[in-house]
Order: sequence, then C-alpha cells, then structure tokens
Amino acid sequence: MNFSTKKIGLFITLICSFFVLNAQDFGRADSLRGFLFPERNCFDVTYYHLSLKVDPQEKFIKGFTDIHFDALTDFDVLQIDLFENLKINRIEFEDQNLSYTREYNAVFISFNRKVFKGENTSIKVYYEGNPRVAVHAPWDGGFSWEKDKNGTDWIGVSCQGLGASSWWPNKDHQSDEPDSMLISCQVPGGLQCIANGNLRFHDMRKSTMYYNTYHWFVSNPINNYDVSLNIGDYTHFSDVYVSGQDTLDLDYYVLRYNEEKAREQFQEVKPMLECYEKFFGPYPFWEDGYALVETPYLGMEHQSAIAYGNNYLPGYKGNTNFIAGLDFDYIIVHETGHEWWGNSITANDISDMWIQETFCTYSEVLFVECMYGYDTMIKYVENQMRMIRNDKPIVGIPHVHRKGSSSDMYHKGSAVLHTIRNLIENDSLWYDLMLSMTDHFKHQTIDGRDVLNYINEKSGYNLDELYEQYLYTANLPQFQYKIISKRGKNYLQYRWEANEKFDMPIKLRLKPNEWSWVYPSKEWQEEMLKLSYEDFEIATHLFLMDVKKLK
Repeated sequence: MNFSTKKIGLFITLICSFFVLNAQDFGRADSLRGFLFPERNCFDVTYYHLSLKVDPQEKFIKGFTDIHFDALTDFDVLQIDLFENLKINRIEFEDQNLSYTREYNAVFISFNRKVFKGENTSIKVYYEGNPRVAVHAPWDGGFSWEKDKNGTDWIGVSCQGLGASSWWPNKDHQSDEPDSMLISCQVPGGLQCIANGNLRFHDMRKSTMYYNTYHWFVSNPINNYDVSLNIGDYTHFSDVYVSGQDTLDLDYYVLRYNEEKAREQFQEVKPMLECYEKFFGPYPFWEDGYALVETPYLGMEHQSAIAYGNNYLPGYKGNTNFIAGLDFDYIIVHETGHEWWGNSITANDISDMWIQETFCTYSEVLFVECMYGYDTMIKYVENQMRMIRNDKPIVGIPHVHRKGSSSDMYHKGSAVLHTIRNLIENDSLWYDLMLSMTDHFKHQTIDGRDVLNYINEKSGYNLDELYEQYLYTANLPQFQYKIISKRGKNYLQYRWEANEKFDMPIKLRLKPNEWSWVYPSKEWQEEMLKLSYEDFEIATHLFLMDVKKLK
C-alpha cells in the first residue's frame, strides 16, 4: 500500500468512525479514554514506578508515578490519564514543575521544551485523593475496603474496564505496556501489601505510627489493569512446579485463619498448570512466579498475583452446575488461564476484549478434556452453550472504550472455537495451532484481526464469513429443516437462515451409527434419510447454531 492509499484508508476509517460515534451517542470523554490521539501516540511507556501510601481509615491514597518513556515523535504536549476525583499535586520533568490541563479523566502535560523522537526520558506525577470505591468488584471495580473476620482491614483493588487511571496516573490504554514495573506500597503496621511480581524488599520503620513499605518488582510487560494491591493480615506458604529441568515458584497469600483450607484447595494448581503447559506452552511469567492472593471479591487475573475469592469451594462460589457438575475450583482455573490469554496476549483495544475472555473460557474446555476426558469435555461445552444470550455482538466498538457482549464473549466465544475445531477435524493441527499462537503472540498487545488471520493461516481455511456471523453479529446462524415423506421414504430438507454469505458445513446423522457432512446454504437442499425419524440427529454438540424445525 502506498502512502496516498494509506491516507485515503485512514480518511475513510475516520469518517466511518464519526458516523458510528454519532449513532451511538459517544462523546469527547469516550474518545479521550479510547482513542490514540497524537498526544498519546507520541510516546511509548517503558517503565513505571508506582509508589503510594494507603490509609484504610480515611480510605485515602497518596503517592506518585514515575513514568519512563521513549519519544516516538517530536512533541511538547502529551496525555496521561487520572480520574477527576484524584488531585494532582505537581508534575516534575528534569527538576522542574510542568503545567497541565485536565479534561474529564485526561491530563494534558505541557513540556518546557520540545521532546525529540528517540529520547528516553521520564516524568513524575504526584497525586492524592479518595479513589473510587468498588460497587460490585471485580465487574464494577475500584477499591474494596473490607474487614476480615477478626475486624482487620482487608483491601483489594480491581479495575478492568474501569481503568487503572481510577487509582494511579498512567497512559491508560491497553496498547501500551511497560517492559517492567516497580510497585511500592506503604501500609499501617500489622498489615501486609501483596502486589504483582516478586517482593524485592520491605522497609519497617517507626515514627508516630508504625508502618511498612513493600516493594514489588515485575520483570515482564504488564497491562495496566493487572496492576493491583492486596492489603491484609496475610500468611504465606509456597511450593514449586517442576517442568523439565526448571522450577516455577508458587506463592500463596491467604488470611491467617484460612491457611489449612488453602493448603488443601490449592493442590489443584500443579495439575492445572501441567494441562495448560501442554496446550499453551510454559507459564509466560516464569521470572515473576505464580501466586494466588485471597481477596474480598470473587477473583481477577492480576498478572503473577491472581486474585482469589471463591471461598475454597468447588465450581463458581459453590455452584457446580456452572461447570457441568464437575468438582474443580472455577476461579483458580479460569483466572489462571488468563495468564496466557489476557496477560501475556492482550487486546490492543477493549473492543477486542473477546480475545482474552473467549480464549480463556476455551482454556477451561481444554483443561476439562485434559483432566476428565473427551466425553466430559463435550458435556462441558454443551453446558457453556446453554449460557449463551445472543444479546449483542462479541466484538465491541473500537476507539471509544466499548467492549462487546459482556456475557457472550465468554461462553459463546468458547463455543465458536469449539466449532472451528470440529470444522477443521484435525485435533493435532488444532492443538498445534493453540500452542503456536501463544508463543507467536507472547507478551504482545494485538488486534482481534491478528488472531483471526492467524487461525486462517494455520488452519488452511478462510473462516472470515464464520467470524462475521459469530463475532460481529448477535444472532446465531439458524439451521432450518423439515422432514417430508415421498413414495414411502423420508427426506430431509434443510437450509441456513443466516448472514448472506454464511455457508458453514455441519454434521448430521443421516444413516445409522454414522455422521455425514452436509453443506447447507441459503437455498433449500435435500437428503434422503436412511434411518428412522427418531434416530435422525443434528451435531449440536460439535457446532454452535440455532435449530428450528419447520412444518
């Protein structure tokens, strides 16, 4: 593509975006949150040092973020993000204070000189305030200021979707991850702070009040919403997972009175990691270790410090119907799957959040197949299919921080991958595709189309019309059929009611004890049934579709 063609393509994209935005009633605040304007695109964050003091009594935080970045273009203004309710005290650059303006949750910083392309430099943003209190963590997140059974402060932070800028200054866009990060957290005496990565050291000092400062270092790229604090009266125990000649550190931080239950429940971790390693390759943050941290909310995939709040129960808060009657701890399995899908591989834009949730939910399917066998896996997928709502498309609206269907990006997305597996009908190829994809995109932020193109390339099939039906529209393809009798014989007539170009083949039971491929289209087709009407079967356990029998 030449330069002039690129410009035309960009112009068309912007025009289309304009009409989409107006149709959806999006405004300036949405664009500032979701779009990469030049003030955001001009720099690439390489390192954060987040340092803050947490005051549970006042529900107050105070500290700074040291933001190191590479200049991608010449500029003298850049945008970072911090929620309006948090006060900026000052912004330092080269020992001078910079001026800034605020618009909604965006902060535009004016530099006292031009920053030139190729420079690696930094700013330090000092701030304070009462951060947003979580309404229904982790879905409607923020700070969870709770007490444990002993009346001791127990605090957690969750901010996926809401944004990390709800509690610390940063470039709050999923496309930009630092290469590494230091998290320094000061808490009152008697409390511990557990964050991501490895504990480098912790300070114990005395003034008018006893307090501790914990310094946690993340040596791998990390997306902003994965950064978290867990504060409470924790006890710690550890284990190791052995893979070949290497060992992975396993660390568990739980409330003191739950240690016995945790030691029993967390025995599930090593068999699970073995299954995931088989399908997706080695744990992607080996240097930072694997941790589960007990939280006052259900769970969240916080990188290398997974939030766990399932109360040491099987299933989803004790509901095993959610996992087809099986007995594993859903939160451990699902949130760990995110270490590959969501943390190592992250969507550039929240509109493609389906990448993370779809593949992570499908990782449950492969875990079940690994632990319980193929037939149980089929029942697990059928159970996922029963939870599909078809309320809106799985893919959201780009550049305005809008994801797709909050429910269907999980179970429907997983069923779509299951469908593709059965279309390919080559499990060796399918397993290799999963394994190679996690390596190919490891530690990257990517677009949804990157994933779809990769599946096309590796499978050898052009599945674009399938993607259009399942991901970009809300409705399932409907397999319509009727059975008629002619001259004493039964015939099946069938067609697709779906998008114009949708033509996915499926399997039907047309003969005793045998599945047959058929190729429905928008036009009626006919097959003779060589079995009784009662024995006719549609492979709804292999392919996601709506089925309607017509008279």
